[in-house]
Amino acid sequence: MANVVIVGAQWGDEGKGKVVDIYTEHADDVVRFQGGNNAGHTLVVGDETTILHLIPSGILHEGKRCIIGNGVVLDPKVFLEEIDKLKKRGYMKDDRQLVIDGNAHIIMPYHKAIDIAREQKSGARKIGTTGRGIGPTYEDKVARRGIRVMDLIRPDTFARKVREMLPEKNFYLEQYLGGKPLSEDAILDEYNGYARQLEKYVDRASLLLNRSIAAGRNVLFEGAQGTLLDIDHGTYPYVTSSSTVAGGACTGSGVGPTTIDEVIGIVKAYVTRVGEGPFPTELNDEMGEQLRREGSEFGSTTGRPRRTGWFDAVALREAVRISGMTGLAITKMDVLNNLDNIHICTAYAYQGQLLEDFPHDLDILKECKPVYEQMDGWQADLGTATSFETLPAKAQDYLRKIEEVCGCPIVLVSIGPRRDQTIQLKNPFDKQGKIE
Repeated sequence: MANVVIVGAQWGDEGKGKVVDIYTEHADDVVRFQGGNNAGHTLVVGDETTILHLIPSGILHEGKRCIIGNGVVLDPKVFLEEIDKLKKRGYMKDDRQLVIDGNAHIIMPYHKAIDIAREQKSGARKIGTTGRGIGPTYEDKVARRGIRVMDLIRPDTFARKVREMLPEKNFYLEQYLGGKPLSEDAILDEYNGYARQLEKYVDRASLLLNRSIAAGRNVLFEGAQGTLLDIDHGTYPYVTSSSTVAGGACTGSGVGPTTIDEVIGIVKAYVTRVGEGPFPTELNDEMGEQLRREGSEFGSTTGRPRRTGWFDAVALREAVRISGMTGLAITKMDVLNNLDNIHICTAYAYQGQLLEDFPHDLDILKECKPVYEQMDGWQADLGTATSFETLPAKAQDYLRKIEEVCGCPIVLVSIGPRRDQTIQLKNPFDKQGKIE
């Protein structure tokens, strides 16, 4: 029995979906514990590509129970659309495969309207949100004024809460943000329809998960976004609105920290970022364009081109420390196949100082310049490698350097988008680390 947490170790888009899909083979329950449909997990099985925004990636495996925890904010329209698409493709034959915690908060139309209007009003100072209403929903949650799934499926409670909230939201939308007011009747009609379809999926995730753990079942906790977008530990205010670090798995699903056995950080072999905010190793040149092109670096949720840069060991050391990572899964190694030279940022230069720790002061971080160590590229196709030893020597050197500068062992290497293009060095669900 083992309980494993998967988190992004950079600014998101690290390839968590594929790794979760692979580890689901060993899990009984797969849990999404934070974020909303601002996430996009891309899975490639054979020639079929699946993009999921809310439902855990384990849903592609028959017989696995997938749980959306209390820490998630749920857009019911997106959720039901995902279910419909999956069922049309032959997945989710049993509705009992999917559970939503009743304490998860609901994204309302006014949350999305406020999110979009705020970004427009902020102009050059915008955060770079996806406009999905994620932040405003978490705001209402923290202010103890949110609407939860359990409220939505109780028509009288839901109607009362909408009547209480909407006048204030409309006033803010119209008078401050210059938007259009929303109709109470339209919201109630739309969301009551969602409630009737959602009700069969609602249960208490915390109880189910703790019973699973007590029974010796394997649980996989699936995070969204990345460590450097964490609301507390990321590059604030250019962050997401939830706790993306490993500790969020406990608060976002209702299990205790002593139940977690392994924390695997997902790390791209280079770095990308979507939206605004500092990015020390960003490449605004042809090399940056090449990484974007070769890596198909466009957001699976928004389609926005991602900013690209060299591997940043300073940022990764921060992520390893905050989440207590026990292993790293390196993704998109194949994107670097044709490069003569590859750079790793091992420290930052700031006003004559050498910084080895990631600064939390954005004014400092914005002025930091990367200090690089150059390595030879391997200039070979990795796609046929079947083990670490069959990788080109230069690729092995690059991976060993990552382990050295970050102080955390690599447990998996992705050498292509498909499931079978993966090298596993250790199985986190096996206490002896065996690969079966």
